[in-house]
Amino acid sequence: MDRLGTNSRLAEDLLIELDRDAGVSLHRQIEASIRASIRAGRLRAGASLPPSRTLAAGLGVSRGVVVEAYQQLVAEGYLASRSGGYTRVAASMPPAAAGAGSAASMAQPAASSAGLRAGFRVDFGYGRTDVSQFPRAAWLRSVRTVLTTAPNDRFVYLDGRGVLELRQALCDYLNRVRGTLAVPGNVVICNGYGQGVSLLIQVLARRGARRIALEDPSSDDDARVLAGAAGLEVVGIPVGPDGVRVDALDVADADALVLTPSHQWPTGGVLSAAARAEVIRWARRRGAIVVEDDYDAEYRYDRSPVGAMQGLAPDHVVYCGTASKTLAPGLRLGWMVVPPRLVADVAAAKLLADRGSSVIDQLTFADFLGRGEFDRHLRRMRPVYRRRRDALLDALRTRLPELRPAGIAAGQHVVAWLPPDLDEAAVVEAAARHGLGIQGVGPFRIAGAGPGGLIFGYAILSESAIAEGVALLATAIREVRGS
Repeated sequence: MDRLGTNSRLAEDLLIELDRDAGVSLHRQIEASIRASIRAGRLRAGASLPPSRTLAAGLGVSRGVVVEAYQQLVAEGYLASRSGGYTRVAASMPPAAAGAGSAASMAQPAASSAGLRAGFRVDFGYGRTDVSQFPRAAWLRSVRTVLTTAPNDRFVYLDGRGVLELRQALCDYLNRVRGTLAVPGNVVICNGYGQGVSLLIQVLARRGARRIALEDPSSDDDARVLAGAAGLEVVGIPVGPDGVRVDALDVADADALVLTPSHQWPTGGVLSAAARAEVIRWARRRGAIVVEDDYDAEYRYDRSPVGAMQGLAPDHVVYCGTASKTLAPGLRLGWMVVPPRLVADVAAAKLLADRGSSVIDQLTFADFLGRGEFDRHLRRMRPVYRRRRDALLDALRTRLPELRPAGIAAGQHVVAWLPPDLDEAAVVEAAARHGLGIQGVGPFRIAGAGPGGLIFGYAILSESAIAEGVALLATAIREVRGS
């Protein structure tokens, strides 16, 4: 029998050595040892850890010490624990590369923000969803329904738009919840936002587009890199407190504009009704396309829903949505509501790219939507994320009142502006030295100018981990000011 897959592992098999004279708390030593074993591959994904009482007895410590260590590793994403079940390894981390833990490398944006970055006690990395809350049982019911009831002809090659059932279910949902004017014939299913914006850029470039405008700051590396590869010039449009500054649009002379109008990334501004109307007028004057990235609009806490821009001008706005922030990025489910004149070209580009997304996944999501499971999942997750956001705001208010949080009413992250005496890069580097992963706004600026700020992703962190992270940041800031 594979001892890694059972809960009978002896405490000493974990190779945990405690030094009671080290000046480091015992639960921290246990955390560090288990974390190192996972990252080195000695504990693989799915391996069971000893019950807390067993490990405590083997190490000669109180059960509470082990429970605290386990809880912290669960919060960091290394372990998974179910009520009444065993504690298991949730992630198998590769060995850290030489030099990977340097402050300089930690200060840079991660190549992928979907998972926990190694080497940090607490990581406020952005763009992550709590995939431990994925509704597996409900999803499995939909999979079974699809496999037992779907007609045979659904499993052949389809056109580039995707299966009709999902396109219809998405129209029903988006028109009801997001205020779009979507019809199934104008919906194209894609593998997440990255592929969607790639298809659009290809089509626009072939149609003669020369320049694409992005919000500044913006995290849209997909559009930035892909536009450059397609020969398009990329320009930045400054962002103010309420989103992109519409007075700068005419000067940009762009053929397409990528926006996050319902919750600007990263500042959190909401584009006003007047500004939205001006963007639409600009698009109509120029015959331009607005790409609306509606990445996290389902999560709102202190405000009424903000409708999608696509409903104002379906002939000029491409609406982009995904399941990455609501269910899991690994599903690779995305969708675009495309202006009629572009549908055929975008669908053809999708066929050329990969012959279409997985039919079973599309039909499963269609059933999941139709049963109301998506709505139920969102209703369950909103209070979870709200509690984590509230914990972050409370900790900042208590320990770092000089930071100014913004964009707090929605989403899964908060940006906090630094006072003028603090250098953003210095704070990020000091935080990394103290075991805190956090990123600044600066690397996401196109023009490179603007106030310093920090981006707090809180979606996968427990309230206790959030409080600890802010405490580490306060220590790092004191160090920066002292030096």
